[in-house]
Amino acid sequence: QVRFVESGGGVAQPGESLELSCLVSPVNLNYTIMGWYRQTPGQQREKVASLRPPGITNYLDSVKGRFTISTDANKKTVYLQMKILKPEDTGVYYCNGGESPVWPWGPGTQVTVSS
Repeated sequence: QVRFVESGGGVAQPGESLELSCLVSPVNLNYTIMGWYRQTPGQQREKVASLRPPGITNYLDSVKGRFTISTDANKKTVYLQMKILKPEDTGVYYCNGGESPVWPWGPGTQVTVSS
């Protein structure tokens, strides 16, 4: 069964950066489209970034130019580098399949952007 363990969240001030990590098993990241999703209170979970191997990426318009998704297949890890954070980036971040979330969700990692 595919499992995800997200980490790296925390509290940041507007303009700061965070990097999220997602340990994935037993998916081969060299061949699997992966994505990061975000859920905010009262809102549906939305996809913020996806990566199609070997390097085709897509981003939610509101994060373009600020977020970068990447993978390290040897470490079985998906990353989300987040820069110039804004309060509206606040939410719980999850990783899952990049075309659609076909596997059970992991626990997610909370990101709070506040001054």
